[in-house]
Amino acid sequence: MVIGLGGLVTLGWKSSLRGQWPYGEQLELERVMRLIMFKLGEKVGLGASDGSVFRGFVEGEPGYPGDLDALIRSGEILAEAGGLLKSAPELELGAVTFLPPVRNPGKILCVGLNYRAHAQELGHGKEVKYPEIFARFASCLIGHEQPIVKPALSDKVDYEGELAVVIGRSGRGIAKDKALEHVAGYSIFNDVSIRDYQMRVGQWTMGKNFDSTGPFGPWLVTPDELPPGCAGLDIQSRLNGQVMQSSNTSKLIFDIPTLIEYLSAVMTLCPGDVIITGTPGGVGVGRDPQVFMKAGDRIEIEIEGVGLLANPVVA
Repeated sequence: MVIGLGGLVTLGWKSSLRGQWPYGEQLELERVMRLIMFKLGEKVGLGASDGSVFRGFVEGEPGYPGDLDALIRSGEILAEAGGLLKSAPELELGAVTFLPPVRNPGKILCVGLNYRAHAQELGHGKEVKYPEIFARFASCLIGHEQPIVKPALSDKVDYEGELAVVIGRSGRGIAKDKALEHVAGYSIFNDVSIRDYQMRVGQWTMGKNFDSTGPFGPWLVTPDELPPGCAGLDIQSRLNGQVMQSSNTSKLIFDIPTLIEYLSAVMTLCPGDVIITGTPGGVGVGRDPQVFMKAGDRIEIEIEGVGLLANPVVA
């Protein structure tokens, strides 16, 4: 059986959450290009969809254009690369293993406290003057429907639904009004946090980098048919079907152009780098009583027009 987008995407511009392009015009979801990295048997593949079914090739086949890491770093126009896959066989998504869209990013730059409600629930009531930046590493990454592994060292495993930005063009000192020219596409990230390890010291790195705690996917969406900077998109996290986080990217304290300008003032942003833009209020550690994920749970992160990232939790 060939599985189309209906089996994976439940939230787009025609969704029950919103349904309207923010500028008063209905978006044609079919024109959005989605690119997935997957594994079929022992072979890695690249697939693409413009809104109906996915088509793709695996490595070794004549039409295989390479993986997304290589395509992004080569400066390939991703929509054109996806277009080359229109002649590929249809993919049965239920038979493939989803991989992170970018498997080996040079940098994963995460933004903390970037929604006011989240800053307040963690006790940061004062105005956030500058982005709080920390790093993740590629060793933590997993794809859509791959298990989040709860470490034996902790019972405080928390969810954080976030919009991910993939850089497509290198730059240093990028001006805010040029920032979106450096974006290759958008995806979804669950910044799973081991809270006791995160909060032991002032630096968050240890609690953010346990193996198999960085769900990323399910695909990369090209920016062509999304609002500039993904502004005004609903974002929602559900744990075992219960809504835990519900907000909108318009509530980001520092929007995507501001983040790109801020980060590139310090370091060169390179093709394939990923910026994780921050999570809304509603995380487990901020609740009373607190809620943490455990083996047997299922967590879903959904962003309007981008897609749905879902992962089971195992011990």
